[in-house]
Amino acid sequence: MSLAQAFGHQLGLPSIPNFTPIVFVVDEDISIRASLELLIRSEGLQSETFASAQEFLARPRPLVPSCLILALSLPDPNGFEEQRRIARERAEVPIIVISDYGDIPSTVQAMKAGAVDFLEKPLSHDVLLEAIRLSLERGRVALDREMQLRDIRTCFASLTPRERQVMALVVSGLLNKQVGGELGISEFTVKAHRGQVMQKMKANSLADLVRIAARLRPAHQAIHLA
Repeated sequence: MSLAQAFGHQLGLPSIPNFTPIVFVVDEDISIRASLELLIRSEGLQSETFASAQEFLARPRPLVPSCLILALSLPDPNGFEEQRRIARERAEVPIIVISDYGDIPSTVQAMKAGAVDFLEKPLSHDVLLEAIRLSLERGRVALDREMQLRDIRTCFASLTPRERQVMALVVSGLLNKQVGGELGISEFTVKAHRGQVMQKMKANSLADLVRIAARLRPAHQAIHLA
């Protein structure tokens, strides 16, 4: 069973190209890109290769589980900066760093810059494929989280300004009567807005709504009243 088949069977993914995980490769060396692409495709996975981090970041975000094999020419501070940029802008794509240098300081620095694994060349196919498998699983979890967050943001965008005000006050712990006092509206009107908020945000309970609100912003920020 190929890596793609095992991964798809484990996750219940359809065996069609649109759902096949993608392994991205960024390496200046065209021969290495070609070799890795051949290995990846032999496992039934999609592969896309790039000569630079800039090329990779120009590609639209994938809608399937994915990971990135990133070649770094170490020691090179610019390489770590590129890695940090990818980790920031593509947080849902786990990074496997490969390098000719496998010393401990380089490994530590790569991990601090956002890598989930660090492999030294020459690469062992078995070790690399295992790293890909684990990274794709992480990528699936990250993608699920990202898609859920996008759905929540879409729901929040559908709220009217007044509904957002009511939601902010309700999740802060105020009762309907207190919310009405804050906004200068009746308790009956608050209940109506609250019902709309619950429906639009797909919340089954107040506790559910509080959890949803917490995912919309960092814990130290409040939902803006607008």
